[in-house]
Amino acid sequence: MLNYTIYENQNSTQWVTFVHGAGGSSSIWFKQVRDFKKHYNVLLLDLRGHGNSKSSLKTAFKQKYTFSALANDIMEVLDFLKIEKSHFVGISLGTILIRQLAEMYPHRVESMILGGAILKMNFRSQILMRLGNTFKYVLPYLVLYRFFAFVIMPKKNTNNLVFFL
Repeated sequence: MLNYTIYENQNSTQWVTFVHGAGGSSSIWFKQVRDFKKHYNVLLLDLRGHGNSKSSLKTAFKQKYTFSALANDIMEVLDFLKIEKSHFVGISLGTILIRQLAEMYPHRVESMILGGAILKMNFRSQILMRLGNTFKYVLPYLVLYRFFAFVIMPKKNTNNLVFFL
């Protein structure tokens, strides 16, 4: 099961689930958690191969790495925690997975906030995803993140958007 962190709010029955992007981890949401946990129960996830959900290099290549499989990883945590329905907030790859969840389990998705949404994986995106998956074991994630931000948003004025979160 994916690594997760929860922040329970005794005054709320609603959940907000945060899903990070490729190369990231649940730690990117630390600024958002402060405000959201005042009003909601909050679930932070580390996607497969990210953060504290890292698997060994040997097992990483044996696992099926599809959007459906990753969405089911998220659903496994929701089921384990008995969360029937959640609002979702995602960035980059997280937006794809949230959309996948909404298609597969529409009754479990209360609402979606999709930041830096990726609507489809074109050839360039697929190459970047595979490169990130390969090099995440030898390069710090911030190096990969900066590189991907440069490739996706090469102009000087957009490069700083990566650090806005």
